[in-house]
Amino acid sequence: MTRLHRSSSKWAALVLAPLACLFAAAPASAALRVFACEPEWGALAQELGGKLVEVTVATTALQDPHQIQAKPSLIARTRNADLVACTGAELEIGWLPQLLQQSGNQKVQAGQPGNFAAADYVNKLEVPTQLDRSQGDVHAAGNPHIQTDPRNIARVAEALGPRLAQLDPANAAEYARLQADFAKRWQEAMARWNTKAAPLKGASVVSQHKGFAYLYDWLSLKEVAVLEPKPGIEPTVSHLQGVQAALKGNPARMVIYAAYQDSRPSEWLSKNAGIPAVKLPFTVGGSDAAKDLFGLFDDTLDRLLTAGKP
Repeated sequence: MTRLHRSSSKWAALVLAPLACLFAAAPASAALRVFACEPEWGALAQELGGKLVEVTVATTALQDPHQIQAKPSLIARTRNADLVACTGAELEIGWLPQLLQQSGNQKVQAGQPGNFAAADYVNKLEVPTQLDRSQGDVHAAGNPHIQTDPRNIARVAEALGPRLAQLDPANAAEYARLQADFAKRWQEAMARWNTKAAPLKGASVVSQHKGFAYLYDWLSLKEVAVLEPKPGIEPTVSHLQGVQAALKGNPARMVIYAAYQDSRPSEWLSKNAGIPAVKLPFTVGGSDAAKDLFGLFDDTLDRLLTAGKP
């Protein structure tokens, strides 16, 4: 080796060695890794965590959250998560237990701080008095579709913010600031939504699936019929004809279905009963306008009000 080559190598070693030590000492990404089962909880975690969290979501607004497969990619995400944030109330009973078990991640198992079930923090509606699987897809803990009422989003936020701070105590002050900011903006939006929704109060509606109980409770809508003969069971033509006949004596202003659902049953009733079929986003990403939680309720009300005009 030439003297020049040896000298260059020594110089490179002198320069690179301190840099290598610096990078070795630098901490890995400090982002709290949140795995959300549904888009609404991913969006809420992002609101409450900002740049402190890294959020991935298991489902999209165009998927039925009841019918998800525990794919290896989801298992891998669960394995790397610091927090698993889901609805609970048995909504994910067909796939979440498999993810948790196969992930081997003790931090996110049921009962651990890294496991968060949003439905634990709200009052559930339609809790069955008796369990009978012949009645269809009935949830023992009550209707799990809590995200359609903005009051529930506020309640869940009050619990999720402190949970993030518990898991990442070094940034507790920032989580508290983000939560206070979200709560202020959310309360202002709710006041606006309540005023805007006044014309809908008392309106009679038909649901394709019993997925909007909390929306109806918030807006004082009256569900007069459901297209599914039992939860999760697709309606036959004869059943739809029966609903149509019943509406002659108890008319409805519109028929409502979620973005992820097959629209044909609602469109059939719309055509034959002469009422509008309204596709609601149901969760974040369910329409072009529902890009975040605020857009979700803005768009939901816009669609209901447009269809509900006399």
